[in-house]
Amino acid sequence: MSNDTLEPVVTPNDVWQNVRKRAWITIAVPLGVLAYLSYTWFAFGVPELLSKAQPERAVILATDSVAHKIHVTKLLRRDILEVAIEGERRATFEETNMPDWVAVDDTDATVDLGDGYLVEIIGKRMDFTVPGYGVVTGIATNTGVDIILPEGDVPDYVKANPKKLDVRPTLDRRVQVTRTKIEVHNYFGGWENFWFPFHSELYGMSFSQLYALALSADRMDPNYSNLWFMVHEFLENPDWQHGEIFVALFETIMMAVLGTITAALFGLPLAFLAARNFTPSMFLRFGTRRLFDFLRGIDMLIWSLIFIRAFGLGPLTGALAIAFTDTGSLGKLFSEALENIDNKQVEGVRATGANQWQRYRFGVIPQILPVFVSQVLYYLESNTRSATVIGALGAGGIGLMLVETMKTSRDWENTSYIIILTIVVVIIMDQTSGWLRRKLIEGK
Repeated sequence: MSNDTLEPVVTPNDVWQNVRKRAWITIAVPLGVLAYLSYTWFAFGVPELLSKAQPERAVILATDSVAHKIHVTKLLRRDILEVAIEGERRATFEETNMPDWVAVDDTDATVDLGDGYLVEIIGKRMDFTVPGYGVVTGIATNTGVDIILPEGDVPDYVKANPKKLDVRPTLDRRVQVTRTKIEVHNYFGGWENFWFPFHSELYGMSFSQLYALALSADRMDPNYSNLWFMVHEFLENPDWQHGEIFVALFETIMMAVLGTITAALFGLPLAFLAARNFTPSMFLRFGTRRLFDFLRGIDMLIWSLIFIRAFGLGPLTGALAIAFTDTGSLGKLFSEALENIDNKQVEGVRATGANQWQRYRFGVIPQILPVFVSQVLYYLESNTRSATVIGALGAGGIGLMLVETMKTSRDWENTSYIIILTIVVVIIMDQTSGWLRRKLIEGK
């Protein structure tokens, strides 16, 4: 009698059933995904959102975030001509230091925008020469604007109506005419007045000039050394507010540090109460674990709004929001680490005659220290980003300043500046936390 195992016989019907099953799965899964995406497309109102989208405005804001513009403005009611950076009165050019591409004749001007683009302002009339199209004319009247365009199709960059003429043939050139003013925008790469204010004695100096000035014994201001005068002018720049931004960044970091350390200090002892191998009382374990669920179940932003209503605006409310949320998260992680420790080490410490606190100190803490340090540092790094969002709600710090710069369309370069600084701080926190982990855990 043969001991060989009889192999099951595969019939053509079995093969056909397998083919049908695989074909059904192959077809049903993509159809299910397609049906889900179709539902979300309409449920989330994507068509309406796309219909309201303004990509050209997004391009303008992106341009404003990396460049600045000089305004040549003629105010028709007062018959005056002004040339200013970003249209700011405190950054207005005088007749003696006009840009070389602006020729002023009393209250009239000729503006050379380069590459053949030329604007002539005479009285209430503006002539804009656009290469490849012709001369666009706008004449301000008491009721609106009379517009004269070259014959043929009107390009998309010409927005003409009886109330306003707006011509933007390129991203870095723009002309507007209304019944009250004629305005020319000329864009330049870079951030304006970033280092020093427009009317500062240091404005326009090169790095070599600043270096020589810092070493000079002749003081520009008798109350400060030249080096400190430079630092003062930089920090007190009214356009960029460097000093206030650095203070706000420090508040944001302190908010994250205080909240994370508070959460770790409260989360660790509570974790012992939630760990099964340290707390025999099921009632106490259940209550502690539900406390963790409650604290981390309410989002950090909600806690922030609650504390803002209770204590008012300020960094303390942000630190409390971080502490409450992370106490629940870290407490849960610590309790799970405690439940997975090796009891042999604890028994070894007990055999030496150590008391309970010594068993915790030498038998338990060294085992959970890597998890404790790693998780605390990770949450510290994450909370630096979270503190920015919480600050935007009113808790202060860099988040509040970021929201203030986004309220208007004029300060997007300041918005970019704050975002870049925030990213730099997050990178520094990431590198620092990685270095601390290696020092404390790996012993390097």
